Amino acid sequence: MKRICIVTLMLLACGLLRSDVGLTRSQDPLVVNSSTIALKLENARVRVLEATIKPGDKEKTHSHPAYVIYVIQGGKFRNHAADGTISDGEFRTGDVIYRDPVTHWAENIGDTTIRLELVELKN
Repeated sequence: MKRICIVTLMLLACGLLRSDVGLTRSQDPLVVNSSTIALKLENARVRVLEATIKPGDKEKTHSHPAYVIYVIQGGKFRNHAADGTISDGEFRTGDVIYRDPVTHWAENIGDTTIRLELVELKN
């Protein structure tokens, strides 16, 4: 009887972990923003993405682990945080920016195409 309870708990835990993986995938920028995000490189330590966001483009909600942004081509953006906070900003060409893990969506509110290299850090 004790073994059955342990096995049941283990199966339940695995099921919960599997549903967490699905949630993470549903917030993967490559999945939800496939028209604006492209995979450039992925290995055990990093994932490199290139974002091309045209004027008026709006992303869908997605998540990043800790990451670094290199701005290839700057522009004005509006960031929408998961908690509802909205902030405007501007990427300047050549900037390098570190960001902590985040769930958000953004939009290009300027009149230039924004191009970014995103280097997501893995554990």
